[in-house]
Amino acid sequence: MKKYTFHIVAVFLSFLIFVSCKETKNGVVQSNKTSALKAGYEIEPVNIQNVKLTDSFWLPIIKRVQEITIAYAIQKCNEEGRFENFLIAGKQKTGTVRGEMPFDDTDVYKIIEGASNTLISAPNPKLEKVLDSLIAIVKIGQEKDGYLTTWRTINPAKPPAPWVPVIEGKRWESLQISHECYNAGHLIEAAVVHYEATGKRNFLDIAIKNADLLVKTFGDKPGQVKGVPGHQIVETGLIKLYQITGKEDYLKLAKYYLDNRGNPNNHKLYGEYAQDHIPVIQQNEVVGHAVRAVYMYAGMTDIAAMTKDKGYTDAVNNLWSNMVNKKMYITGGIGSRHEGEAFGDNYELPNLTAYNETCAAIGDVYWNHRLHNLYGKSEYFDVIERTMYNGLISGISLDGKEFFYPNALESDGVFKSNRGSCTRQAWFDCSCCPTNLIRFVPSIPGLIYSKSKDALYVNLYASNNASFTLGKTDLQISQQTGYPWNGKVNISVNPKKESQFTIKLRVPGWARNEVLPGDLYSYKKASTQKATINLNGETLALQPQDGYFTITRNWKKGDKINLNFPMEVQEVETNAKVATNKNKVALEYGPIVYAVEEADNKNNFDKINVASGDTFKVKKEPNLLQGVNVIENSKFKAIPYYSWSNRGVGKMKVWLDYKTN
Repeated sequence: MKKYTFHIVAVFLSFLIFVSCKETKNGVVQSNKTSALKAGYEIEPVNIQNVKLTDSFWLPIIKRVQEITIAYAIQKCNEEGRFENFLIAGKQKTGTVRGEMPFDDTDVYKIIEGASNTLISAPNPKLEKVLDSLIAIVKIGQEKDGYLTTWRTINPAKPPAPWVPVIEGKRWESLQISHECYNAGHLIEAAVVHYEATGKRNFLDIAIKNADLLVKTFGDKPGQVKGVPGHQIVETGLIKLYQITGKEDYLKLAKYYLDNRGNPNNHKLYGEYAQDHIPVIQQNEVVGHAVRAVYMYAGMTDIAAMTKDKGYTDAVNNLWSNMVNKKMYITGGIGSRHEGEAFGDNYELPNLTAYNETCAAIGDVYWNHRLHNLYGKSEYFDVIERTMYNGLISGISLDGKEFFYPNALESDGVFKSNRGSCTRQAWFDCSCCPTNLIRFVPSIPGLIYSKSKDALYVNLYASNNASFTLGKTDLQISQQTGYPWNGKVNISVNPKKESQFTIKLRVPGWARNEVLPGDLYSYKKASTQKATINLNGETLALQPQDGYFTITRNWKKGDKINLNFPMEVQEVETNAKVATNKNKVALEYGPIVYAVEEADNKNNFDKINVASGDTFKVKKEPNLLQGVNVIENSKFKAIPYYSWSNRGVGKMKVWLDYKTN
């Protein structure tokens, strides 16, 4: 085997070549996987390979990640020794472990996953070659039996510095904090996406070898290790691997890990921080580390779908209800406490010290997407939409090279925490959020549509052209819209031949006078404007049912749907039990939450308020923050929350004092 001393630099240079010579067309590549339909889910997403995005809002964000952020992250991973650790573990280089986190390997996996999602959308041989090089580096670090956690392979007696001596010792002895299973989870998730994108098994075989080791290692049989991961995600990875291989051992192990959380006869419990205080089917309040939590709830939802276990079904419903009714920020962010990166108590939603980790927002989208696949209710996409347009993309700067780890709802221009401050950072010692954005953002087109046997769900509004089968019907559908800046959506429906099926068009919660499902937030004054729907020039007298306009008919080529979701500036107030927002309002326009920033209000920032009777003007500013709608009145100017902190350090707030005249 040749030495890889200069391989990492070559990979990075080849990626730069890929960026400069990238394919300009957004073509379609066929997956080698027969179907993305998950066993037990009656609804499946329309795969990103079938959706060509043309949207003026989302396409620039996705391209920025593909063309700038991925290359930037490869450079950072190279500088900080992420690739080198695999080479040292495989004895292709000498040295000690680089980096400070036992899960640094996962940054490489998430980059590969995000780039693979890019390949699904648009084939690109140059990018594929880059990924083959990265995968070759990963393979070098894998031990003969499939084990793959580089720091422990390099020297188990010397873990990354901040973790000494907590995780010294043998494999699997410190599962609460070692992240060995977490590393496996991200490895498997990335390998599945890469296989779907390319049909190649080079990464998948690495993941299968690793998963087979887990199956052999964990369980209640003599000689096996009892225990569960400290940080969840291996559960969803194993389930995805089961779905493409059909090997039930992977599904059984995922359920074993979940079944034994909170089981003191299996292991010494980790406590609420890791959702390991009581059995998962008894949990009805979201607690502990928010990222771990939503990854676990996603796995629980998979199990609920596949096994029809009522205990799991009831638990995920109870947990979701608790989160959206008592523990979610108006931006869709979750996890209010810096300590433990955790959910707080019910109604504990501070603004200045809000944590709202970017990874938690991403994990919450993954969970809500599964819930929609299970139930088909629009409320899950109300949460997804609010999160995506606000508390998720706030995690990345407009140039694609700076990041928020926490996403606060207020800044005094001074406050700092261990990984957060009043401005985005170029990188972190724990770089999970930048690389999680890389894996998630290119997958966004796969959220737009879902389908069952005879129904198409239009969940999100973004300009695109899609082509897929619905039942036995070959269907092309396209959207043209200025969403989220206005609520007009034009949809063309073109079945190959006239066919009867159902189209369900989501009426966003904000267009139904519902901020979020539940009573945590409400509009101070309900809008009197109603969403309307027009079919082939005729206005339909439809009312939303379960959050959707539902049309069942014989569809033919050239059918056109016109939707109008009227937008106006809305004042939002919080349930009185949230003490921090008493006598305050936040402003929304359509799905966008607004913030006032010192950059626009230098002379009066600390005196800004909203008074009863205030009127607002919405104005498009194409040269501000890459083009946004701003809200103005005589006292202040507000910008979309996601765009704050792109013009230097300064004050910001979402919740404004409310004065009664």
